[in-house]
Amino acid sequence: MPRISVNQMTTYRWSLDEDVAHYQSAGVAGIGVWRRKLSDFGNERGAMLLRDSGLAVTSLSYAGDFTGAGGQSFDDSMDDAYDALRLAAQIEAGCLVVMTGSRAGHTRSHARQLVCDALHDLGDSGRALGVQIAVQPMHCQPLGRWTFLTTLEATLDLVTRCNHSQVGMVLDTFHLGREATLCQRMPELAPWVKIAAVCDALRSPRSDDDRCPPGDGILPVGDILRALDECNYQGWYDLQLFGSDCWKSDYRQLIADARHGLQAICPNVFVSRPAAAAGMLATSANSNGNESHPDVVEPVTIERAQPL
Repeated sequence: MPRISVNQMTTYRWSLDEDVAHYQSAGVAGIGVWRRKLSDFGNERGAMLLRDSGLAVTSLSYAGDFTGAGGQSFDDSMDDAYDALRLAAQIEAGCLVVMTGSRAGHTRSHARQLVCDALHDLGDSGRALGVQIAVQPMHCQPLGRWTFLTTLEATLDLVTRCNHSQVGMVLDTFHLGREATLCQRMPELAPWVKIAAVCDALRSPRSDDDRCPPGDGILPVGDILRALDECNYQGWYDLQLFGSDCWKSDYRQLIADARHGLQAICPNVFVSRPAAAAGMLATSANSNGNESHPDVVEPVTIERAQPL
């Protein structure tokens, strides 16, 4: 399969070393790392484990809250984001996923300017460190406390205003899958996509508990991923299956179901490759999302739904 990763938030009950061992045994080529799991294991030990594993680290989540929604000052949030960026470079992550924070009493224009300033500075540092910055949109309320980017239009407006080659967005099928013009606007959107976050929804998404494997829900995941592929997207597809039902399930089966679902709804995009190809991808996670990567074999990726 091409460029599929599993986000650690998918396998919530497993530790970092368990994630690595089980993803390897499943033939998964990449891993989306969650800061909390890495910290619990030990950043230095975890970086060594990830390096030795052969898994491509497709992303590190999260940093952000530049508007002070969580009570931090702007400077404190930036210090934390720089720490996260250095950690992303240490583990050779392809991108650092960031959330803006809610408007938190700011005017819309002031909140947007705060975040643009933060992203531009992080983009400069990310360029020096070889790490992309991917802004995470979220449509769901009660998740509005994490970001004011609740629509495709708001997300595109922010990244185009920032206009930094190192800064883009997460194309999230769960949070953007109901946008009526998403596929139509893909040629405009695709150059900004640093990573694609993939899952389906059992019903019109209201919370992470509505998540399910691709093809088992109501979102046009196949149409979205085909449109992205047709725009020559060469980045990773990160499986993000979290919420109480997913977390209570058999993780091995959950990952297998997600992989099979992707093959069923996008057979021309997710074509099986020889297993040996998986290792070829591990060296390419740091490149720009629209630069070419060798095709891989198994799926991988999942993330989101917890505090920073």
